[in-house]
Amino acid sequence: MRWSKLFKATARLRRADFPIMDVRSKFNLSLTVNGKSWSGDVPIEETLLELLRNRLRLTGTKRSCEFEVCGACTVLVDDRPVSSCSYLAFEAHEKSVLTIEGVARGDELEPLQKAFVRNIGAQCGYCTPGQIMAAKGLLIDNPHPTREQIAEWLSGNICRCGAYGAIAQSILEAAQEYRKQKA
Repeated sequence: MRWSKLFKATARLRRADFPIMDVRSKFNLSLTVNGKSWSGDVPIEETLLELLRNRLRLTGTKRSCEFEVCGACTVLVDDRPVSSCSYLAFEAHEKSVLTIEGVARGDELEPLQKAFVRNIGAQCGYCTPGQIMAAKGLLIDNPHPTREQIAEWLSGNICRCGAYGAIAQSILEAAQEYRKQKA
């Protein structure tokens, strides 16, 4: 069978079996991003990464592998880290999304960000937003992480500069600072 006929037959099958997956469909999305409400129609195939970067102009979240492998696109959805490159925008409906732009309090960096700066946990900086977001998710889940837990938690975040030691140290220091703040 020729490729064009096979492609058309497959496309017809998909539309017939899964009418909701028609790429012309839109979803009326409502969510909170960095503490601000947003709503609008989005194509059902639009990823959260595309929504954040293209519609909301929040470009701190990076596009890299697009296969949930590198972690550069990590954001928090209801305080849980997700790979925004493969997380469909409509999956965040009525949820809270936190990006790197929402971590600092105005011009004041959060302890985690300060620790990354102090320990040179960010070298080229490309992976840093994803590393910080994954680390923030870890510290929300576990305010007393060990180095081993940090390594396991951040195993999906690749740092091409190899700053893993500085990143782990930054997270340990930030965890200690958060505990002091709560006491």
